[in-house]
Parts: sequence; structure tokens; C-alpha cells
Amino acid sequence: MSALKLLMIGGTGNISSAVTRHAVQAGMDVSILTRGQSDARPAVEGIRRIFADVHDTAATLEAIGDETFDCVVDWVAFTPEDIDCDIRLFGDRTKQYVFISSASAYQTPPASVPVLESTPLRNPHWLYSQNKIAAEERLVRAYRDDAFPMTIVRPSHTYDETMVPFDGGWTVMERMRQGREVVIPGDGTSLWTMTHSQDFAVGFVGLLGRQQALGNSYHITSESPMTWNFIYETMAAAAGVDGRFVHVASDAINATDPIWGAALLGDKSHSMIFDNSKIRALVPDFAIKVPFERGARDIVAWHDADENRKVIDHELDATMDRLVNAYRPRNLSQSQGE
Repeated sequence: MSALKLLMIGGTGNISSAVTRHAVQAGMDVSILTRGQSDARPAVEGIRRIFADVHDTAATLEAIGDETFDCVVDWVAFTPEDIDCDIRLFGDRTKQYVFISSASAYQTPPASVPVLESTPLRNPHWLYSQNKIAAEERLVRAYRDDAFPMTIVRPSHTYDETMVPFDGGWTVMERMRQGREVVIPGDGTSLWTMTHSQDFAVGFVGLLGRQQALGNSYHITSESPMTWNFIYETMAAAAGVDGRFVHVASDAINATDPIWGAALLGDKSHSMIFDNSKIRALVPDFAIKVPFERGARDIVAWHDADENRKVIDHELDATMDRLVNAYRPRNLSQSQGE
């Protein structure tokens, strides 16, 4: 039997790199369509690189010639217009097209948990999620009307060693190490899932080439929710410090920084717990094997290995200072003396 022929559009991000490695290890014939921009992750051996911008239809057609693929995965599609472009390019070139949506497309906040693939899609807070929903709707119509062989995958918060799991990235960790206070949105008790990209890759690659996956949607996430307080405390411990935290309501953060606030109100401020029965039924090998405590240590070690990786967002740093100064609790002695 010949190897499954896979084209990845993108393929160098924190999730897609893990998927690429796992697909190669699974014996797939993997090509990556890329613009050729630099990436901090080591190159995956055993893949072919095709250089073109998928949004440039003429250049992409010239690059891929008359090739066909068993699967096409687009990691950089965000809007219905992107889907239309992919349908024109690959409608008669692939047996399966996989769209990377987002778990933030689910009803936000959820009316009930755990979240299932049948949970309604609605996010009134975040344009990113609204675009993903609209792209999904375009794909469903293409499958229903024209039998376009699509599969939808909705990751939640998926990470690897290169990604600090907070808005602002290493800025938060640097504040911790300097002994400065860090803002935790809300009261820190909402529940969140963190899924390592290596675990995600097992579930994802298991969907490729599967007839049963066509016309279906799947989320691939951890099922072990953690509070945000625990996530921040675990990252502080990995950095070898005791974190100092100030809790600030997400609405207050949104009033100060609408970009940061949109990501919170549209996603991270709500408890999200997922039922992965659907992916497990099709891919029994899918399991969560990387605990967040280990993942946190890997994140800190990766950044500590090269000072150039420790990028500071000075604007967010200043915003956090303003929020800390405005919402830092006054100690009891000061309150009694006033």
C-alpha cells in the first residue's frame, strides 16, 4: 500500500510542527506549502517544501502543477474567503480537506459543560471566532451541496515549549522573575484546558485518510481542566519563583486594553470543559500523556536556553502596571488606619 500523500498549508506553527513530525513518523508522504518565512522550530526531516503563498492562486498552481493529494490541511485559513480559495485550488485535487477551526467558536459562554461537537457555535465577543464560524458554515455548505470532502478540527489551547500560555508571552514570566505583580484575569477560578501539541498530533493524524471523518467535526483537547490560578502558579514554580498575583475582572481589562479583553471575553475568561468521546471513538490511540507541570518546565527551559527568545511586550507590560496599581488590594492595616 502506498503512503498517504499529505499537503500541509503552513505547517511550521506550534501545533502544525508537531503534526508534521507525527505524520512523518507514521510513514506519510508529507509536503508543506510555505512562503518560506523563518521559524524558531527545528526543521522536520523527511518532508518536501513547496514555496508559494496559498493566497496567490496563480503562484500556488504553478508550484503544485498537476499534483493531487490524499489529504490537504490548511493551517492558515481564517475566513470564508480563504475557504473559497482552497475549494478552487483543491476541490478536485484531494480526497480529504481539513480545516483548522477553534474551540472558541463554541457557544461563549457555554450554556452547559462538557462541550460536545454538537454544542452550538456562537461567539459574540471575538471577531477571530466569528470568522472561524463563518468559514465552517461555508465548508458545511460545500460538503452538503457539492460533496466537498471536508473535515473540521477545533483545537482549544494547544501549546509546545515555545509558547508561554498567557497573553503577552514571556513578558509575564519576566515580571514574575523580577518579583513584580502579575495580573490574573477574573478571580482565577474558571476552568481551562491545556493540551500539549504532541498529544494533539496523535488525535489529528489519526483522522487523516479516514472516510468516517468526512463531513464531521472534532475537537481534540485535554479533559483535565485546571484553574487559571493553578496555571499561573505552575508557571511560576517552573521559573523558580513565588508569583505575586493581582486579580482583575476581564471587563476591567477589556476597558483598558480592548485587544487583550476581546481574547478574554471571547475565550479564556469562561470555564471550558470538553468531552472527547468522538475523537477517541475514531482514534483510540489518542491520550493525554504530557502533564502541564512537565510542559511548564519545558517552556521555561526553552526560553532560558536563548535570551533572544525572551521577547518583552512593553505595551502590555505598561498596561499590566496600570491594572496592578488600580486593582492591587490594600492591606488590612492600611484600611483600618484610614
